Amino acid sequence: MAVRKKLCDSFSKSLMDEVHRWGCMKQTGVSLKYMMEFGSRPTDRNLLISAQFLHKELPIRIARRAIELESLPYGLSDKAAVLKVRDWYLDSFRDLRSFNDIKDMNDEREFTQMIKAVKVRHNNVVPMMALGVQQLKKGMNPKIVYEDLDEIHQFLDRFYLSRIGIRMLIGQHVELHNPNPPLHCVGYIHTKMSPVEVARIASEDARSICLREYGSAPEINIYGDPSFNFPYVPTHLHLMVFELVKNSLRAVQEKFMDSDRVAPSVRIIVADGIEDVTIKVSDEGGGIPRSGLSNIFTYLYSTAKNPLDENADLGVADTAMTMAGYGYGLPISRLYARYFGGDLQIISMEGYGTDAYLHLSRLGDSQEPLP
Repeated sequence: MAVRKKLCDSFSKSLMDEVHRWGCMKQTGVSLKYMMEFGSRPTDRNLLISAQFLHKELPIRIARRAIELESLPYGLSDKAAVLKVRDWYLDSFRDLRSFNDIKDMNDEREFTQMIKAVKVRHNNVVPMMALGVQQLKKGMNPKIVYEDLDEIHQFLDRFYLSRIGIRMLIGQHVELHNPNPPLHCVGYIHTKMSPVEVARIASEDARSICLREYGSAPEINIYGDPSFNFPYVPTHLHLMVFELVKNSLRAVQEKFMDSDRVAPSVRIIVADGIEDVTIKVSDEGGGIPRSGLSNIFTYLYSTAKNPLDENADLGVADTAMTMAGYGYGLPISRLYARYFGGDLQIISMEGYGTDAYLHLSRLGDSQEPLP
């Protein structure tokens, strides 16, 4: 507890009171459609309105997370890694609150630089929280059933979903300043994104990692119309498809590693529906036993060895590039899907393989889910 006390001293009581006051305020969600329409005219006036909105909205969202980080069950709040994350949130809250009202474009430019720095400060929140959970698991009675840790799981879902929203809002605003935006791009949103094309690039990325780790990799076949497009955030889709394909490649590779049979290919099907665009990733990697299915979306479970080392310098660790990580790929991919009104479902046949269904809402007008 001494650590906890000392850290609290470095944040004044008045700051903590202010965090609690802002944490009670109402958050305002925005839709993909609104972000796209608003950002399609990045005039000075619109940039000013956007900055003024973020100046009020970001402290509310950040304060809510900082408050939650204070009172996690099982002593998770006291873990060194979690305290570090909490400090990042408090520092960002303080930076936002000490920035005066935004009245003109000079203020707006300064504010944009500041929130850019906030986004960078939070780059390693996911691996750092994973480390905190790992520190917690280490000291826990191994007899505790991870399903019992539902409270921690729900907190992490809220926490990471909120983080996706904060990063989307900041990234979108910053990107609107790009003097030469790529064709058909409004900030982070590509108004004519081809899901087949994004799936192809994400698959190639996942396959090259599989080649690097195993020396060989199954083939990947993609079915769908490459000219079909809809508005979405390509970086989000890339992350989700990359994760699903990576899991499939690993399963197939490990199942057929010592076999003289040719490893069956991983199949990706892109379907264009009226409400949803659905991407199905299918493999014949042996599937997941039914008893293990409930674990695949929890943050406290991974079949692979954990690449996070207690002493690793998280500043340089490229956590996304390992083939199997700290078991966060699937739950975080599902949050990315849900953030814009979609979902992710995994259906498995033990002894045969797994199908992952990634549903993306194509209407773009669902509001951000605000935890």
